[in-house]
Amino acid sequence: MAKVLYITAHPHDDTQSFSMAAGKAFIETYKEVNPNDEVVHLDLYKENIPQLDVDVFSGWGKLQTGKGFEELSAEEQAKVGRLGELSDQFVSADKYVFVTPLWNFSFPPVMKAYIDSVSVAGKTFKYTEQGAVGLLTDKKALHIQARGGFYSEGPAADMEMGHRYLNVIMNFYGIPSFEGIFIEGHNAMADKAQEIKEKGIARAKDLAHTF
Repeated sequence: MAKVLYITAHPHDDTQSFSMAAGKAFIETYKEVNPNDEVVHLDLYKENIPQLDVDVFSGWGKLQTGKGFEELSAEEQAKVGRLGELSDQFVSADKYVFVTPLWNFSFPPVMKAYIDSVSVAGKTFKYTEQGAVGLLTDKKALHIQARGGFYSEGPAADMEMGHRYLNVIMNFYGIPSFEGIFIEGHNAMADKAQEIKEKGIARAKDLAHTF
């Protein structure tokens, strides 16, 4: 049995968002194909994702000097403790499905906050004499992303930084398999938006059988 984290970063649901519609189709099909797997949905717009702020760095600093967790302030305990829960949960999973829109050439800021929360030395990577080495070498990941324009190729390709960022991070963690499903062009070609959406959903369902 595998554990899957279904991580969504969109304020809208599948009735309004093309990425969420494809994500829903993927995860529902995945559950049908893999009924014994555990799927955990993290809606980042509803989860408590602490920012890396002064309380977090202060709390981490105290722990590094040998102080106990109980010696941290209430704010430090709440934020540092929650970050520990998120990183432990991430490491415990076998597969990751990220669902985001393309906003301003990247993804919603809550996704960056989440990535920050799980990028922890000793958990997702480690430092060695040869540099940082990823520790999640037995995992796999997927990114489902809707793009109103065309970014897979052409003049805007170099401007897409959401999927490229996640690709860099997954490589950094040592994850050997990272795939992407892109639903793009529905704003640029509004008359074909429904067709583009349906094709994206079909691709998501197909991939769910082999992911």
